[in-house]
Amino acid sequence: MDIQRIREDFPQLERKINGERLIYFDNAATSLRPKSVVDAVSEFYLNYNANIHRAIHTLSREATEAYERAHKDVAKFINAESMEEIIFTRNTTESINLVVFSLFLSEKVKSGDTVVISLMEHHSNMVPWQFLRDKYGVNLKFVNLNSDGTLDMNHLEDVLKKSKNLKVVSITHASNVLGAVNDVKTIGKLAHRYGAIFIVDGAQSAPHLKVDVKDIDCDFYAFSGHKMLGPTGIGALYGKKALLEELEPFLRGGDMIWEVKIEKVTFNKLPWKYEAGTSNIAGGIGFGAAVRYLESVGMENVEKHERDLASYALQKLKELDFVRVYGPEERIGVVAFNVMQKNGNPFSPEFVAQVLDRHGIAIRTGCHCAQPLHNNFLKVRGTARASFYLYNTKEEIDIFVDVLRDFGNAL
Repeated sequence: MDIQRIREDFPQLERKINGERLIYFDNAATSLRPKSVVDAVSEFYLNYNANIHRAIHTLSREATEAYERAHKDVAKFINAESMEEIIFTRNTTESINLVVFSLFLSEKVKSGDTVVISLMEHHSNMVPWQFLRDKYGVNLKFVNLNSDGTLDMNHLEDVLKKSKNLKVVSITHASNVLGAVNDVKTIGKLAHRYGAIFIVDGAQSAPHLKVDVKDIDCDFYAFSGHKMLGPTGIGALYGKKALLEELEPFLRGGDMIWEVKIEKVTFNKLPWKYEAGTSNIAGGIGFGAAVRYLESVGMENVEKHERDLASYALQKLKELDFVRVYGPEERIGVVAFNVMQKNGNPFSPEFVAQVLDRHGIAIRTGCHCAQPLHNNFLKVRGTARASFYLYNTKEEIDIFVDVLRDFGNAL
């Protein structure tokens, strides 16, 4: 990877914040966009803006072809069987909600059934299941974590073994706080052994790891375009074709139908059965451009670069005895931390972020949509989080650590 050449594709990195060049370490929240993605979206709006699947004029045909090509590109990116298995949504949250409520509408999950998730889940993979628990009596069980923040696989198997009417196992591929990467292939084998549908939250893995849904053998895989160089408001849900054909669609209306009569509705073919109404056409086209960009770099290269950055950051942060880092040694490019006061309590993560922002360094603070993880496992109100991507450098990490060091020396 030629990092300097890659950085030239991201004009935002030239911006100055408080007189300092921007260091963007908030990639787990949303990534920057390369010029090719912005150009693809602009090209649609300026040259062939039209609705899809609704007309035979030239603009509509061009828009339809570009939007469907994006489905094919995303399918290829995660090694899905075909574009029929790729549903475009707004984001990972909507993808997971689509699965949750389609399973419920299809009575694949009902009162008295059991769903298993983990303590490290993002709210997107927790709150919808809590709704089914609280409103409809679905049993929801949580898998514990080991002391280093990795998933307790022994507890997972014990939970699965003891669960009555087990129907779903839904686990994140990579934690957005701890950086831990779960062995989803093994988890999927366990889930299927005990008769469960296996869902993977891939929001933090699809942008950073080479994903092969066939190899994982998951039933569903959800991810967002905006975390992997694409526009906001576009995401994807992979689902095995047989399951998608069997389930009831969650949203209903235009374009997801084949035929509507007073007496009966016939649903459209896949994937349009699950894409009701006018789609985010520009977002989908931009999403396709984003995965093409990532493929041109090579996801193996992206992963290696990020793991190198994470390892380097951990090494440098260990030099600061007033910084507490959370999570395992082996991780994706996510580092959650707190700066500790002399009394043993952490400084407000927001205060730390303000200090960094004065030096042009952008990080995330709070619970990162993972409050149970913070409250029940980390035992802290929140954390600061630096997260890296393919355009970040070790030199940026050096500046980040130096700012923290100066902050600590002033205590």
